[in-house]
Amino acid sequence: MAHLLSTSCSLNIPPSCKKPKCLLVNQCSSSGFPASFSLPTSTSRSKMLILHGKGPKRSSTIYAKAVSLSQESKAQPGSSFPQETGEAGSPKKVMVIGGDGYCGWATALHLSNRNYEVAIVDNLVRRLFDHQLGLDSLTPISSIHNRIRCWKSLTGKDIQLHIGDICDFEFLAETFKSFEPDAVVHFGEQRSAPYSMIDRSRAVFTQQNNVIGTLNVLFAIKEYRDECHLVKLGTMGEYGTPNIDIEEGYITITHNGRTDTLPYPKQASSFYHLSKVHDSHNIAFTCKAWGIRATDLNQGVVYGLRTDETAMHDELCNRFDYDGVFGTALNRFCVQAAVGHPLTVYGKGGQTRGYLDIRDTVQCVELAIANPAQRGEFRVFNQFTEQFSVNELAALVTKAGEKLGIEVKTVSVPNPRVEAEEHYYNAKHTKLIELGLKPHLLSDALLDSLLNFAIKYKDRVDPKQIMPSVSWRKIGVKPKTVAV
Repeated sequence: MAHLLSTSCSLNIPPSCKKPKCLLVNQCSSSGFPASFSLPTSTSRSKMLILHGKGPKRSSTIYAKAVSLSQESKAQPGSSFPQETGEAGSPKKVMVIGGDGYCGWATALHLSNRNYEVAIVDNLVRRLFDHQLGLDSLTPISSIHNRIRCWKSLTGKDIQLHIGDICDFEFLAETFKSFEPDAVVHFGEQRSAPYSMIDRSRAVFTQQNNVIGTLNVLFAIKEYRDECHLVKLGTMGEYGTPNIDIEEGYITITHNGRTDTLPYPKQASSFYHLSKVHDSHNIAFTCKAWGIRATDLNQGVVYGLRTDETAMHDELCNRFDYDGVFGTALNRFCVQAAVGHPLTVYGKGGQTRGYLDIRDTVQCVELAIANPAQRGEFRVFNQFTEQFSVNELAALVTKAGEKLGIEVKTVSVPNPRVEAEEHYYNAKHTKLIELGLKPHLLSDALLDSLLNFAIKYKDRVDPKQIMPSVSWRKIGVKPKTVAV
């Protein structure tokens, strides 16, 4: 049985704190414990993550809820989607698991701004990964507590905070019973393919964290909120790169004179992508067996730093990963261009994927919530807006650099991954467009903005993180650490 140590914390914003720069120290009702913990996870998982270090002796769980301001909430710019409401016309309640991460934080703010009642659930392990591997976001990011305080001081809107591990079912069950969500947006997974390929322990952690965490969410919905709609972040990487068009989740096949519509074949290319495939199968099964309603968002590569909400204040700034473990090709190229390093194209550079702006990620999630799946329905949306090869991205960044007076060069480096470097790729992505998605396409202006951000923060770039350091073929049993 997991050992839980709970303390209830209030994020109080006094009337004097109305300025955006005002930050407060969290005050907890249970004395003797700090307001935040670096890794509130179970003992066994902490040992696995820290790898031969001395982990905490027992886990800690914080339930925090911001106290409402007496003033009315300020109206904020948002999307054109109608506000969703729950029972008796109250704002719809959405639990965002992984709400401290890149996609989760932007989504939580967007939904709060749209007058949804939002609760963030996170164990803050993503921040621990940076400490383990000697990494850091290019942009400075505030603690989750300061982020929520700032959001409240700016808007008067509450975001609940539950710090704990969804692989701990007792914690998750209590959170479900306390918040009673109408929808769950599940971003709470280890999301990096390279991280899952560092060594055996990270591969095991990735699959255990992702698959068991999702199973726990499914059981929590079944037991405590059977009408709740699960919006789960999947990945286009589940499909691989087949030599036929990629459909949205399902494909109709005629074989030996008989026809059936079946789940689209999966060809995962890392232990991370395999965990996503397992998630999809488990969700599909529970929809059929238990009548759960679920939307699987097979997302492409996300780029961009700002949404309407994260741009409101520096304390709300989102993370920008550029390293070889968590950084995407576009982020890495922008940072490399900013510091004068050649763009590192893996292999031949023909690897083609779907891409979308972070502003479209939050749009897609809201569209899925506002148009929920039916009872027992497992639907799949391919969530991206454009397709680019790595070579095409390099050419776009080179062109954008020239406009800013930067000479950008490109080099080919040995591909650390096991993947096709030249291939056919044509994936369908119509369902979200039909629901009303208005895409933000990758423009010269956005590339200029990303490059300018990289230039602004180039003093924070760690040159040791620019080159790839994780090899698919060399993964081994021995825990791998970062060379200092």
